[in-house]
Order: sequence, then C-alpha cells, then structure tokens
Amino acid sequence: MATQLPDPRNADILIHVGGELNPRADAKVSVFDSSVQGGDAVWEGLRVYDGRISDLDAHLDRLFDSAHAMAFTEVPSRDEIKNAIFETLRANGMRDGVHIRLTLTRGMKTSSGMSPHFNQYGPCLIVLAEWKAPVYAQSGIRLITSSVRRNNPQCIDSKIHHNNLINNILAKIEANHAGADDALMLDLGGFVSETNATNVFLIKRDTVLTPHADSCLPGITRGVVIQMARAEGIPLIERNLSLSEVYTADEMFTTGTMGELSPVLEVDGRQIGAGKRGPLTERLQQLHADWVRENGEPLPAAGHA
Repeated sequence: MATQLPDPRNADILIHVGGELNPRADAKVSVFDSSVQGGDAVWEGLRVYDGRISDLDAHLDRLFDSAHAMAFTEVPSRDEIKNAIFETLRANGMRDGVHIRLTLTRGMKTSSGMSPHFNQYGPCLIVLAEWKAPVYAQSGIRLITSSVRRNNPQCIDSKIHHNNLINNILAKIEANHAGADDALMLDLGGFVSETNATNVFLIKRDTVLTPHADSCLPGITRGVVIQMARAEGIPLIERNLSLSEVYTADEMFTTGTMGELSPVLEVDGRQIGAGKRGPLTERLQQLHADWVRENGEPLPAAGHA
C-alpha cells in the first residue's frame, strides 16, 4: 500500500540534522545515536505564525533546562540553535502554517550501551519543520481515561521534556482502540494530570481550573493561557482535580503547541457541559490567537541570517 503523507508538501522538505540540511529521504541519525539507543534526547514543539515563531525563547529555555537536568555536555548555544531553525525554514520557504519538532540528542555513542561515557561525539541537533495545521478538529475532541498513570517526580520528573515517551504512547494506544482523539491521564494519586499530548483545563461557574504542574508538563501554551486569563481578570486556580470534576465541568479544553486550544466535548462517554465549545473557551482561544501572532520572534528577512 502506498504511503500517504498528511500534507504532500512535506515530501520534499529539507531537514537539519547534525549541522547539515538533508532531503527527507536522507535525514537520518546513526544507529549508535542516543535517541535510538534509549530515547536519550530532549525536544520542543514550535509553531510558526505569519513569519513569527511563537514563544521561541520560552521553548529554548525549557530545552536548555531539560538538557542540563539530563547532564548533557557541549550543548549548542542559543544563537546556534536559532540559526539552525531559521536556516531550515528559509531553505523550505516556510513562514506560516508550520510546526517544528526541535530535538537535541545526547549524540552518537562509540558502542551500544546505556552509559553516557560512550557519548564522545557531542550532541546532535535536529530541526524538523513540516507544513502542519493544528492536529485536532476545531469542532472539539473526545477523550477516554487511560489506565496508564502519568509519572510524578518520584519516578521521572515531567519537567524534563525528554524523548522517552512510552508512558504517553501507551495511553494514546488505548485512546486509538477506543476510537477517541486522545487519552486523559491520572497521576499516581488518582487526580487528573494531562492527556497523552496536552495540558488540561476545566471551567466551572466561570472559574478556570487546571492541575498543578507536578505530574504534568508545565506546557508553554498552558503558561500563556494562565497568564492571559489572569491579565483579563478571569478567575483561575491551580489545584488537584478529580475525574468526577471533569465529568461535571461546564467547559473543558486542552492546550499544546500541536493543537493550540481544543474544546473537549466528551470524556468516557460523559458529555461535557453543552457538548460544544463554550463561551469562555472561545474567548481564550481568541486571546491565544492574538498572542501568538503578536508575541512571536520574527523570522529574519530572506537572505539574512
């Protein structure tokens, strides 16, 4: 069966790997790379709007923090990473409607094995920019609750944005089998954490509620929504949330770079609120749409580094 890409324009993209631009078919890392050997890498998702990369410095701050927590050495500088991103976008003629998967692996090993003492070549930077619209239906999404628990800091700290995503992938498999868009994940105490790919917000009696960032990723879009809500005088509380509070919420939405703000219509067969995007969700979606187009880092003009 022939492979069909979600967007055929991505068949001919150039991808930055280890300092060089390569056609899609030739963009590879070694079988000795740490990302292959053990998911030993950190990553960020970026989105380009109208010639601007949204929240670029915030994403790079998190990338550097994650790499430091993982004891990476010889990490590229902020300017080096930005230049690699700009070069990739320029080479592909991309200035809008683009998602970037930015990955920094610990690099190639001298021999297969777990220990970083085999890593003697330095980290490998990958910039994968694709034509990609937000991944969820604008009309809203449906979730199921996964049996897989989201790890907390006593296991693996979710504040490290690492590439070992089997925890999330197993939850996503359950959602796929259930015919849902994604899976809601609980923490080890049974409280709501996040979905397999996004942060979670509830709205009850005009107050926005979201879990503490203890067993969930403190997402960049999550932080923007919190900042926007407080600036607009919208009540917002971070606290533990139970599953029954999800079922009885007036509105619910998820946040993430890949999907922006996505209304949740149903969880485990329970309709959320009116079963459609609610007014406060819609208001926050519009505030976010304005934010990303006004606060992103402008791409250099053509021909400039």
